[in-house]
Amino acid sequence: MTLKNQNNGPALEEEIERIRAAYDRRRSIPSQRYSRTDPFTLYSSHEREQEFAGLLHAEGLTSLAGLRILDIGSGRGDTLRELLEYGADPELLVGIDLLPEKLDLAQYRAPHLPVVCGSADRLPFRDHSFDLVTQLTVFTSILSGELKRAVAAEMMRVLAPQGRILWYDFSYNNPKNPDVRGIGKREIRELFPGFSMKAKRITLAPPLGRIVAPVSVALYYLLSRIRPLCTHYLCLLQRA
Repeated sequence: MTLKNQNNGPALEEEIERIRAAYDRRRSIPSQRYSRTDPFTLYSSHEREQEFAGLLHAEGLTSLAGLRILDIGSGRGDTLRELLEYGADPELLVGIDLLPEKLDLAQYRAPHLPVVCGSADRLPFRDHSFDLVTQLTVFTSILSGELKRAVAAEMMRVLAPQGRILWYDFSYNNPKNPDVRGIGKREIRELFPGFSMKAKRITLAPPLGRIVAPVSVALYYLLSRIRPLCTHYLCLLQRA
């Protein structure tokens, strides 16, 4: 068993600093835009949760109890707290994030859930430490192919032989945000060679969803079933 702890090269450190700066600029976005009181945020969160539950059910997982779980880019701890609703054990959960201020908020909201400040390309965990590794909208914030591959390699390293990776991220570029880049199914497969993948396109395109959601919840859910209108992939990956 090994514990990886090495210095990044200049190119990777430069990309990590770019990501930190990009998130720092996002502080100007009003907090209510991503609040559960925002109709689009609420409906899309419920949709993602429903699809996630369906994935677990298809895998024969009625509960996450007993599973060691790592959340990459855990931020304010939203995903960690959500996983508790699926039976995850608090003492078997851990999150990691680049930004200490987000982790401070996560600890304030759920002091019993452990979080670590660090970069996901240098995970401070031993090989095969986790049964489930999750990432939600992390990889699209990474523009460097080298850093994407490094993070994916670390996720595979810490994953148990029969473990699974849960992926949720968007597949299209955002012309208004040069700090992100969409990732399609082909690139996901390239990042995790030797893994089988169950994938489903979900989440109504945000520009459309933010118009529709305040008007009609029924119309939002109806349109979100039209897969070409959806922009994100929800994937469950496992070593083939």
